[in-house]
Amino acid sequence: MAAMNLVSAGVHSFNLKAGKRFSISKPKGCKLGPRAALVEAGPRGDGSPAALQVSRGDLAADLQAEARAMARAANASVYSPELLANKYGSRPVQAAKRTLEILVALGSFALQLLVDQRNGTLDRNKRKRAIELRGIFTRLGPTFVKLGQGLSTRPDLCPPEYLEELAELQDALPTFPDADAFSCIETELGMPIESLFSSISPSPIAAASLGQVYKAQLKYSGQTVAVKVQRPGIEEAIGLDFYLIRGLGFFINKYVDIITTDVIALIDEFARRVYQELNYVQEGQNARKFKKLYADKEDILVPDIYWNYTSGKVLTMEWVNGVKLNQQAAIESQGLKVLDLVTTGIQCSLRQLLEYGYFHADPHPGNLLATPEGKLAFLDFGMMSETPEDARSAIVGHVVHMVNRDYEAMARDYYALDFLSTDVDVSPIVPALRDFFDDALNYTVSELNFKTLVDGLGNVLYQYPFNVPAYYALILRSLTVLEGLALYADPNFKVLAASYPYFAKRLLTDPNPYLRDALIELLFKDGRFRWNRLEDLLIEGRKDRDFSAKDALQPVLKLLLGPDGEELRNLTIKEAVRVTEAIILGSVADTYNSAPSFIQTLMINGNGNGALAMSTADLEATMELRNQVFRIWGLLSSSENFDPALLQPILQVLQQPEGRSLGGRVVGGVTQRLAARLLQQLLRMPTVPTSSSL
Repeated sequence: MAAMNLVSAGVHSFNLKAGKRFSISKPKGCKLGPRAALVEAGPRGDGSPAALQVSRGDLAADLQAEARAMARAANASVYSPELLANKYGSRPVQAAKRTLEILVALGSFALQLLVDQRNGTLDRNKRKRAIELRGIFTRLGPTFVKLGQGLSTRPDLCPPEYLEELAELQDALPTFPDADAFSCIETELGMPIESLFSSISPSPIAAASLGQVYKAQLKYSGQTVAVKVQRPGIEEAIGLDFYLIRGLGFFINKYVDIITTDVIALIDEFARRVYQELNYVQEGQNARKFKKLYADKEDILVPDIYWNYTSGKVLTMEWVNGVKLNQQAAIESQGLKVLDLVTTGIQCSLRQLLEYGYFHADPHPGNLLATPEGKLAFLDFGMMSETPEDARSAIVGHVVHMVNRDYEAMARDYYALDFLSTDVDVSPIVPALRDFFDDALNYTVSELNFKTLVDGLGNVLYQYPFNVPAYYALILRSLTVLEGLALYADPNFKVLAASYPYFAKRLLTDPNPYLRDALIELLFKDGRFRWNRLEDLLIEGRKDRDFSAKDALQPVLKLLLGPDGEELRNLTIKEAVRVTEAIILGSVADTYNSAPSFIQTLMINGNGNGALAMSTADLEATMELRNQVFRIWGLLSSSENFDPALLQPILQVLQQPEGRSLGGRVVGGVTQRLAARLLQQLLRMPTVPTSSSL
């Protein structure tokens, strides 16, 4: 492939292949830059792919195109420790040279840590050393850039200062020659580049550790697309590095007692994810799945994949016009608000974590764009992860235990979350959780900073034998990144306040048995119903656009009247008696207070509380309970999609034997309490004076 030949005239040209001339037209009024210009293709040749891109509505043709893309990627590399050992074990010189390069870089860093430790400045220099480590990883190349990004999500392995600095690692590695990229496109897709695209940018518009991206226009349809091309020789580079890193992992597992995590397992898991990123067909399939699950919301955008222009090393997807989420001025210049976009991102992240369990595992600002229409666009689906189904519910339960300050239950949650093996005693962890969360939970949800919470929890994880699963660490990183972006726009923004409506909605509406138990645990304490908690949940849940009063009512009824609901029925009956009594007594009090004064004097006792025989404090508590129940009903009845017909299932249930029994017990309880109050009132009536006493 001939080299690019740029000239200073108004029209610049270069030869891609003999006899094929492309021209780069200089836009009027603009300076020509390699990242701004587009390469205009020449006349259409005989090899034009007239039927390459299928109609979006033609599912069968789309599946066929995907199958052809998979065939082109049939030889994509898969991570295999055994194959790497066989390959590089027979290349001692190559392995030794790379080992020396790595040892010199990391050895000098380790030496500095030893000096800090000897001088007693280890803690004071943490930030400085973290910055140095970030620079070392960048210089060592793609594998270590990815490794650093992976470590930035592991609070069980790194102190907070290192987490913050490694999180700033950007894939800003030097670009590789454009001629190599264009050659890769032609080789992978089996056609001359001018037969594929009517224009393509002469230089990449973005570069990352594993590849770089060009802007192009499909020749067949004229659609503007992004073409991602893999870096040449990347498999060789990362294969050698992982072979060497794995050897280091064996050494750490055997001789470094301070690290309790299985380092080999971590390396293998991470390497598998990186190798998956090398298969661009897999990335396209990830994008399609992500779009199916989450782009049903009108404020989420996921680009389409063009399978006929995709292979193992070339990925072509819909071009998205947008601004990176960390460019606040550019976003606001379009009349958009960063906080609205961040809130959208938080809600989507929570859905990824807790609803479907399939989530974007590399959520740095460069992969999130604000479109001119106000949508949040997700890019780069090479690294995805999944939350196990059991863990999704356990996380919500963990939040409930945190709100209830039940630290023993929080500690036990770490078994279900797979943070700890079941043979680890959690009793020493409870005081550490109590010390941190007692202080943190003194703030309201709207005041608590998520990063502070994560850092504090990270300190606890770092001190004890935790093994934080990748899914949990990555979602914490995602929410922390989003909160960090929001803080630039509003220093008072709190991600927990933005997340709480989603948690409230899930607790109120999800029929999952684990979440139903978590809701009961949140609402009942010491046999009493906490109406203030229900009111708070409804207030927050209504802020979620998907909240429905219908969804909130039905699962509760099913649980209440189910075969396993006896304990809950007993609690509910007691509370129903209290509420019914409060409504009746409240109505009596209202009637008494609205009556003329001469009528009040005729009522029993004629005291300030009328015929209720209640202290002022009891009357105030009763009135507050009644008013709270009325407020909760108001929240339900004013919810979107509320229909009074929703109450029909309750009436139907009450006509069933279980329902009649439940209603009868409530009526009986109310009757007994009112009768007791009436008897108490009669016993307190003043004695009528006899004639002898006059």
